[in-house]
This record gives sequence, C-alpha cells and structure tokens, in this order.
Amino acid sequence: MGKRPIDMTRRKFVQLALASTAAALAEAACRGTAPASSPSAAPSPTPEIAPAPSPSAQPPLGTPEAAAAALPPLTHNTPKLLANRDDNAYNVRYVKPFAPVDHAAWRLEIGGMVEAAGRFSLADLLAWPQMEQVSRMACVEGWSFRAKWGGFHYTTLAEQVKPRPEATHLRFDCADGYWEVARLEEMANPRVIFVLKMNDELLLDEYGAPLRMMFPAKYGYKSAKAVTSVAFTNLDDRGFWSTVGPYTVDGGIAPGVDFPQDLRGRREISGGEITAY
Repeated sequence: MGKRPIDMTRRKFVQLALASTAAALAEAACRGTAPASSPSAAPSPTPEIAPAPSPSAQPPLGTPEAAAAALPPLTHNTPKLLANRDDNAYNVRYVKPFAPVDHAAWRLEIGGMVEAAGRFSLADLLAWPQMEQVSRMACVEGWSFRAKWGGFHYTTLAEQVKPRPEATHLRFDCADGYWEVARLEEMANPRVIFVLKMNDELLLDEYGAPLRMMFPAKYGYKSAKAVTSVAFTNLDDRGFWSTVGPYTVDGGIAPGVDFPQDLRGRREISGGEITAY
C-alpha cells in the first residue's frame, strides 16, 4: 500500500468536543476573519485505554450499540478545518474548507421518493450488513490510490427506505456544500459501496468521514465525501463538477495515463476500473 498517514492506524471515531470551536472557525472562514478568541488546545492524540466492559454489560449482538462498541471512538489530530491538501500518501480534495462533522450528532438523512424516509446514526449504519473490497480510486487530476474499503451496498439502503418505482436517481449532499447525482442502475453495481471504513479503520475526517461513496470505475469526483443526506429523485441532474467544470456527468475513467500515489512511476490505463495494479 505504500506510506500511509501517521494517524491512519489509530482506531476510534472522531473527538466529540469539536462542535463549538469548529462552528466558530467555520463561520469565521466564511467571513474571512478570525474568531474573537483562540481555540483551546486539542486533546492528546493518545487516548487513555478504557477497561473492557464486563460480559453482562455487552449490548445485544446485531444492534447499533453492539456495532458502535466494536469500533470505539477515534482520537487523532484532525484539523479544525478540512481543506485541500497534497499528501504523499493520499491527496485530499474538498470544494471549500469546512469543520469536521460531529460524529455523535451526525445523522444520514434519507428521503425523497421513498416509502420510509429516515435518519440514521453512524452506529445504525455499522449495524447494517457490511461488505469489503479492495479497489483503486482514480482522480481526474491523474493520480490514484489503492485501498481496502468497508461499508454497505445500495441494496441494503434500499431495503431500509423502500424507494418508490418512479425514483430513477440518487442525489448526495455533503458537509462542504458539494453534491453528486447517480442513476439507480449505477448504484446497483456490486462494486459501488457506501464507505464507512478504509483499510480496516473507520474513515478519518480527511477522507470523508463519517460516510463517503466509492465508484471504482469512475473518477473521484463521483465518490462524494462527508455525505450528510441522500435523496431519491426522478430528476436527471448534474453533479457539482459536471455543473461548474468541463467534466462528464457519467464520470467514467477514460483511457490515458495514471500516476499512482502508492506506487512509483506512470502507468498506462485502458479506461474503467483500474484493476491491473
């Protein structure tokens, strides 16, 4: 896999105490000014190890509580604001700087043309049937990175909310103001995954926590990050980059040259999902 960021190996959800400071910083960023007071120092990146609960205190298997207990909160040096960053291991791209999502308060809103709209916590999603796959994400900028992705498939989500027959598309809205749209036929592809984990760890904020998408046969701009809501619709809309830039609506990876960040040199690619390396 090559070199990984230092905090990639630490397991746990993101710090729950960022809300007030991050909100002030986000507001200040929008105004172009600094907050009135300096933020307090970040907690130590090395958390105390809590004693394991006794067997009698363990939540019932198959519940959201059990899923959350299996993957306790992550403590690491998350920036106060997430923004574009070039990294030797995995570049980060967002539309604009934004405060990391509060994982405890976050709920995935699923609505639109469905019979059973709902709001789901991270623990709820972790309790759904999970899948894993190794695939390479390719950026339209010409670089790629291979990782192991874990999460759930579209069919699992559809079983929960029961989309109506007239629904044809899924729209994703994100914490940084980004949006993307995919046809339901694309969503049914067995290689498309709603991502909660990367390389056997819960997603870090930098890479789109708590929830991001992964379309292995499409450029990274289709794989929305930091997703906050999903809506079933019958509108054939464009995503963000195909609206404001010269990018295709489909986002399929074209034949050309790739510079994989986890490998050296350049590679010729034939288009579609990159499976040769």
